[in-house]
This record gives sequence, C-alpha cells and structure tokens, in this order.
Amino acid sequence: METIKILDKKENLNWDYDEEADVLYISIGEPRNALGVDIGEGAIVRYVEETEEVVGLTLIGIKERLLGSLRKN
Repeated sequence: METIKILDKKENLNWDYDEEADVLYISIGEPRNALGVDIGEGAIVRYVEETEEVVGLTLIGIKERLLGSLRKN
C-alpha cells in the first residue's frame, strides 16, 4: 500500500471559514493548486499528485453538522 504525507508541516496551518456557504478551508502552508478528492460526508482532501503530499482539507456544512451534533448531546 502506498503512503501519502499528511501534516508533515504542522506549524503552517492556515484556515478560512466562509460563513455564508458554511465551508471551512484548511491549508497546510500557503493555499496552492492541488487535486481535490471527495472523501465523502462533505470532506474534500486536496493533495499534490506528483509528491503525494496532502496540502489541504475542505469541510462543507461544518457549522450545521457541529450544531446538529451538539444538540443531540
């Protein structure tokens, strides 16, 4: 099984939240062009295909899901 590099550069996490769209963008280092892969449940992993390095994560509907989970408890 092939391995991919995940969070090798933990010190440079950047994030941006679009409240209107309810989308959280997390980038490892400065945001850059990358291939996006939908891994389900509103999560998209962004990675550089040539180096197999994960460079970001996009979470769709994060506020709605968090509030829904908190209401259940």
